[in-house]
Amino acid sequence: MSRRQNLEHHRRSLGEIREIMNSMKNLAYMESRKMGRYLDAQRSVVRSIEAVAADFISFNAGVLPAAQASSAVVLVLGSERGFCGNFNHTLLRQLQALTDRLSSQAELIPVGRKLYTLLEGDGRVAAPLEGASVLEEIAGVISALVGELRALQQQRGLLTVIALYHGGEQLPVERQILPPFEHLRQATVQFSCPPLLNLSPREFLLELTDHYLFAALYEILYASFMAENYQRVAHLEAAVRRLDEQSGDLARRCNALRQEEIIEEIEVILLSAASLGER
Repeated sequence: MSRRQNLEHHRRSLGEIREIMNSMKNLAYMESRKMGRYLDAQRSVVRSIEAVAADFISFNAGVLPAAQASSAVVLVLGSERGFCGNFNHTLLRQLQALTDRLSSQAELIPVGRKLYTLLEGDGRVAAPLEGASVLEEIAGVISALVGELRALQQQRGLLTVIALYHGGEQLPVERQILPPFEHLRQATVQFSCPPLLNLSPREFLLELTDHYLFAALYEILYASFMAENYQRVAHLEAAVRRLDEQSGDLARRCNALRQEEIIEEIEVILLSAASLGER
């Protein structure tokens, strides 16, 4: 096979890879656009629950349990699939800084196959979980997360649960989800009358905590999944541009080699014609 044919074969291979990557980019873009609508709605739900909690706690501050020593658990939300740049490595750098600040040894629940393979052999990992590849799989991930947290709570008692995830900002977000409403402990009274309850304040807080936990987990996973897909789109766009540049360079080299071959063929024809003329 000639050098030009080798280059043509390589250029066709790059074209096939380019088509695959472009399809992956388009799928990631579609998932991120679809996720945007769900994330906005879920954030509204969480803000509504927090507003109810602030109103309730401003009149019933004593119902919040006193701060006490508890086992720390960090939910680290990484990616299930690749092609998203330094998405997981950024989380691991932030995780190191977070665990250094915690007073007790924290256990980890990494979510996402590409993330927990980076933590393989780390003794702090309590339960690695598979992440979501598409939006419809997030509900299953949350069910698995809640099950693991329930099991850890039965073993360790009271838990402090912190979620570490990409939320669209430049750096990953650290967010405490258990115990809930700690940032509302000093909530000021906004209304003249306390809320009317059909439950005791303690029972109401427990019910509200369950609703808040599920709503917050959905918001966190939605935000992480959307950030992952946005980063995948950017990463694959750069890869597709690079492949286009390489393909263009190969096309120019193939054209130059073809011109050389044509010139050589013309020279052979002229030499043959000259030889026949002499005869």
